Amino acid sequence: MASFVMWHAAAVLMILFRYSVRGQISYSIPEEIPKGSIVGNISQGLGLDLKRLKSGKARIFAGDNNKFVGLNKEKGILLTEEKIDREALCAKTTPCALHLQLILEDPMEWYDVTVEIIDINDNDPSFPKGEITFEISESAVVGARFMLENAIDLDVGSNSQLSYLLKPTDHFVLSFQSQTDGDRNMEMVLQKALDRENKEQLTLLLTAIDGGEPQLTSTVRINVTVLDINDNPPVFNQRVYKASLPENTPKNTVITSVSASDADEGSNAIITYYMSSTGDVNDLFMVDGRSGKIILKGSADFEKASRYQLNMQARDQGGLSDSCKVIIDLTDINDNKPAISIVSMSNSISEESRPSTVVAMLNVNDLDSGLNGQVHCYINDNIPFAIASSSSFFSLQTEQELDREREAQYNISVICTDEGVPALSSSVSLRVQISDVNDNAPIFEKSNYEACVLENNTPGLSIFTIKASDADWNQNARVSYILEDSTVNGVSVSSYVSIHPDSGLITAVRSFDYEQLKDFHFQVKAQDGGSPPLSSNVTVKIIVQDQNDNAPQVLYPVQTGASVVAEIVPRAADVGYLVTKVVAVDVDSGQNAWLSYKLQKATDKALFEVGLQNGEIRTVRQVTDKDAFKQKLTVVVEDNGQPSRSAVVSINVAVADSFPEVLSEFTGFTHEKHYDKNLTFYLVLALAAVSFLFITCVVVIISVKVYRWRQSRFLLQSKLPVIPYYPPHYADTGVTGTLPHRYNYEVCMTTDSRKSDCMFSTLGGKNVLMVDPSFAETMSHTIKKNSSIDDLQSTDPVRKFWKQLFFIYF
Repeated sequence: MASFVMWHAAAVLMILFRYSVRGQISYSIPEEIPKGSIVGNISQGLGLDLKRLKSGKARIFAGDNNKFVGLNKEKGILLTEEKIDREALCAKTTPCALHLQLILEDPMEWYDVTVEIIDINDNDPSFPKGEITFEISESAVVGARFMLENAIDLDVGSNSQLSYLLKPTDHFVLSFQSQTDGDRNMEMVLQKALDRENKEQLTLLLTAIDGGEPQLTSTVRINVTVLDINDNPPVFNQRVYKASLPENTPKNTVITSVSASDADEGSNAIITYYMSSTGDVNDLFMVDGRSGKIILKGSADFEKASRYQLNMQARDQGGLSDSCKVIIDLTDINDNKPAISIVSMSNSISEESRPSTVVAMLNVNDLDSGLNGQVHCYINDNIPFAIASSSSFFSLQTEQELDREREAQYNISVICTDEGVPALSSSVSLRVQISDVNDNAPIFEKSNYEACVLENNTPGLSIFTIKASDADWNQNARVSYILEDSTVNGVSVSSYVSIHPDSGLITAVRSFDYEQLKDFHFQVKAQDGGSPPLSSNVTVKIIVQDQNDNAPQVLYPVQTGASVVAEIVPRAADVGYLVTKVVAVDVDSGQNAWLSYKLQKATDKALFEVGLQNGEIRTVRQVTDKDAFKQKLTVVVEDNGQPSRSAVVSINVAVADSFPEVLSEFTGFTHEKHYDKNLTFYLVLALAAVSFLFITCVVVIISVKVYRWRQSRFLLQSKLPVIPYYPPHYADTGVTGTLPHRYNYEVCMTTDSRKSDCMFSTLGGKNVLMVDPSFAETMSHTIKKNSSIDDLQSTDPVRKFWKQLFFIYF
């Protein structure tokens, strides 16, 4: 204890030696110093800043010795975590040292730290047995030797160097013999003959004294029984026996045999063999007392001890003995797999990490020796990682650039194999996540998009969804959709469509009209959520599809509320005679603008037909005298939309060869006649009224003719301008739109012509008469020179008179 106190007092001041070579540093401390004692200032020793110790998460890796020494990162010193017993830690091994590693991260570094444990004299010598007994024949000659077992001192160095003292020394003295291995055999030598009759029992005290300061001692009693004469001791054939034994040899295997001979005869020649070794030797080996065979009774492990020394003794029945030494060398076999320990590891690294970036550090240890303990590590998979080695440390490093989009995670199997035969291996699996960097712009599924929308849509209608994907991960792969600023017909595109920023759904903001806007383009930008963000654009085309939302418009014949259109068909007209043509247009497009013409109602459907596509009204048979003079046709113009829309036009046709015929029958064109049960009464009444009106008209006409004759010269000299008349909303241009013909008009006005509303036009060579029932005056309209009616007017005064009378009447 005094030695312990002295060492403890000196521990605070003592760092026996310290050196740092290529990342290594060593310290020495005495054993049994209190917990919390300073081992050394590692920060100064390695030249490391305290900030580096903190930022690098400095820690001590000690393997199985991690409970003895710790690190104070605040001060950069090593401290003992508990009392260290050198004998428990290293037994007889010298020097006794703790091999530690200082591990730093960000970047990863390690330093070898060796802490040598200095022995103090804290163990007393001890004898294997509490008492030693000898039976010695009285005939033992002076100089006879009796082997004594050495005391054991667990300390090392001078603390374990023992000296012995034997008392009393009347008959025996101590003798020491040095062996080739440096050990000393202790023997008790008879220096004075024994006399059993004088003294049968002798008691001696053997004291062992170590070389420490202060010295520690141990004493054992030796009892000597003096036997009767047996004057020949056993003698071993060899002083030293050697044997070789592979480790892991099965139990009960005979290793070798020792043999001794005794010149005596009888019972004095019977030899018994004893093994006087101590400690683990007695647990591993035993000797057959009769045969001298040394037998393995335990499991021999080369990693625990490679050599064993057995002290053998041969003793006869008279108590005479001899001793020898048996040395057993163990041979190593490859029976230990490499042990892999993960010292430090990064679970995640950035995909932009440079090659040779350390991902993990491994400590690999193989307890075997020689080639059996030499280890190399490798990776089987074809991955961008490699293993680098340094002493017993292996580091997993990146070998090339990483790409998270190609591989987001690696399950790496590190295999470590020794050089034994057969080779043994161990493996450890490491999972490394690759963290994402925003290095990929969003990519649209298509290079451009096109969608169709029916016109007259409801505002807020979902048109379609565009989709872009980003190969990055998490926030870097979150895509937002933005409508790029542009104009359509001078108006911002945002007033036409909108886009949902997350889903990419394009929605109509307003109702589209095909007749105003048939299609438009705009740009959509897809932008990710990275920093800085990446983006890409795509062109979107919206096509407005036509709906049948416009009914056909009849251009000809013009329908007015105050006039009736009449077409004249001569009775001599052949089959297929063109009566007139219905002209209509539809502002829709496609099939919605395809028009078809149908004869909905006719006075005589067997006489007329309408061209389905061109609207031409023709006769389907020869006109006869039996055909009614007044023919009223109703034509439906229908488009091809779904549902279809239509317009109706009514056409009056007069079947006559001359205007007098027309005058006589035309009064009924403007109004439908409704007959009732008293039809005869109304016919008579009408005939009387017509006769009266006719006489009155003749008188009036004669009076007017006389008046006009007087004014004719004045009218011819007035040179009134010719005023053309056009259908409403249509100009006198060339063939435009769906009108296949040109309209030409010439009008000659009479006096008081502001009240006139009569025109007679030609359309493709066919006569058209438009009459207003409220006419008070007449208007003559010139027609083409080839018109038969015009010829009659120019050559026959009578026909001219009846025509003028017709106009005056209506």
